[in-house]
Amino acid sequence: MAQLTAIFNLVMAFITLLPQILAPVPAMINEASYFEKWSKDQAYTEDYATVLEKDPDEDFVVLNFADVQLDDDEYFTDLGQEAEAMMKKLVEEQQPDLITLSGDNAWGTVTYLKLVEFVDSFGIPWAPVMGNHDGQGCINEFWCSYLFDEAENCLWKFGPEDMGYGNYIINITENGKVIHTIFMMDTHDDGTFTDENGAQVEGYDHLWSNQIEWYKWAVEGIAEKEGRTVESTCIMHIPVYEFKTVWASNYDQEKDVFTGKYADGSFGVIHESPCPGAVNNHFMDTVLQLGSTKNMLFGHDHVNNASFVYEGVRLSYSLKLARGAYYEDGLMGGTTYTIGSDGAAVLEHHFVA
Repeated sequence: MAQLTAIFNLVMAFITLLPQILAPVPAMINEASYFEKWSKDQAYTEDYATVLEKDPDEDFVVLNFADVQLDDDEYFTDLGQEAEAMMKKLVEEQQPDLITLSGDNAWGTVTYLKLVEFVDSFGIPWAPVMGNHDGQGCINEFWCSYLFDEAENCLWKFGPEDMGYGNYIINITENGKVIHTIFMMDTHDDGTFTDENGAQVEGYDHLWSNQIEWYKWAVEGIAEKEGRTVESTCIMHIPVYEFKTVWASNYDQEKDVFTGKYADGSFGVIHESPCPGAVNNHFMDTVLQLGSTKNMLFGHDHVNNASFVYEGVRLSYSLKLARGAYYEDGLMGGTTYTIGSDGAAVLEHHFVA
């Protein structure tokens, strides 16, 4: 009976939401017009990034939801109700100034619409990135992007052309001064790549070389405007290559702890092999060279929530939200960054049963 009710609710929702489902379709003809022209030779300007002002008397709280990833069949069951209840509980408890979603947001046309509608209903600025499964189970990735772009409280930008969907920047300011930058970046899907030995390998994608150039341009441009290097956070779906190399050599799987120089300050667990890009794109080399980014947050691997410091940069999996796709009881909830007036960000997991 419950299954029949869920199917009926899905069909009725599809009929009701049909105008919203079809609304982005005409825009697909002019998809290219939604992206910006960008060149590393252009000057960075203060209005390039979205700005959110921090109250000097309070910390700025960023709350992340990862891998909600319900499909249409699941959304109208207890799983959908649980997901919304989790999000509502986390928002009420953490009182975020910004909500972020680190990809694999939904796996169905109706579910995508309902998720966008629900997150937007909090009335809080929010910012998503794409995961490798966004655009699957619905019309396409541009359609998902259009929903973000049209949502009232969503800070989404399509970003520069030929870099995927949704590469954009959020600057947190205090008294008009940039104290922290958040880079929202698309790590794409999968493909075939050439490794450092010239062999062809298949697997997950990563940030492309033009995205890394764009990141460098922005970090240097913000530093020039502010007269100093501004601390930053990168939020993306697929983890950097270094996450797996550290796990392979410095993680005790029986004890669920990092070892060696990575033990100090680490927390969380890794219950599946980390799945970064198939080859090393050397993004971390640029990050370390510039010295701005001190935190990177990933989704993608649902039963990992580990966090450790790599050469001064904290690499962390966000807690997965809800029981979409695969999951592990006890490893669900949300993850926050708390940013103080000094611009430093502190990560914390918040578990929801």
